[in-house]
Amino acid sequence: MINQKKLQAVLFDVDGTLADTEQDGHRVAFNAAFQQFNLDWNWDIDLYGRLLEVTGGKERIRYYMENFIPTELNRDDLTNWIAALHKAKTKYFESQMETGNIPLRPGVARLIQELRQEKIKLAIATTTTMENVTSLLKSTLGAESIGWFDVIGAGDIVPLKKPAPDIYHWVLNQLDLPAQQCIAIEDSENGLKSARAAQIQTLITVSGYTNQQSFDGAVAVLSDLGEPAKSFTHIQGATITKGWIDYEILNSLID
Repeated sequence: MINQKKLQAVLFDVDGTLADTEQDGHRVAFNAAFQQFNLDWNWDIDLYGRLLEVTGGKERIRYYMENFIPTELNRDDLTNWIAALHKAKTKYFESQMETGNIPLRPGVARLIQELRQEKIKLAIATTTTMENVTSLLKSTLGAESIGWFDVIGAGDIVPLKKPAPDIYHWVLNQLDLPAQQCIAIEDSENGLKSARAAQIQTLITVSGYTNQQSFDGAVAVLSDLGEPAKSFTHIQGATITKGWIDYEILNSLID
């Protein structure tokens, strides 16, 4: 008899995957924090797209300083100053999430509920902070949704961020599952590299900032997870027999 339960866990990225949080969420929050710190920095849409090649908010700030305003690197206690700036940014982002103006991407809420019904473990593997994760979940799925996830790997819980596989190794260890029984859902090339380096099959749903990136090695690349009333657009990879992603399809993709 074929084992219909070979898929045991689905590992979600957050920014760009669960919701389009980058352009009108994180970017706006960074700029608000810059104003609070009396900085004349402004990350416009195009610049922020370039900066997203660096994963992690604190890492992104340091990269910007190193490459655009190196004279700012002379600040006393630079590491703590960057951490304080990023903490202010996180508070602005949390305030944005409380307004509920950033919805989940198509198919996300439906898929999460279906996976819960199928008793499939849910996990998060992200470089964003735990505060950002909980703010997004609370504003979109309700406060109780945080408890739906068996493991949440976020922020600085591992030393190296994506595209390093550290966060996925950590989540797999916490789940006590082999990579072969899991699938990751990501939106970026760095996320794909991270998950694949941990030997996890990866489904890509592209976002506005990532749709021109390379996704070689993904099991499939789609516009989004789709809904029965509005199918996703298939971009590359495995042929999928329906227009939305559900447990049955995910189970078939880890063959």
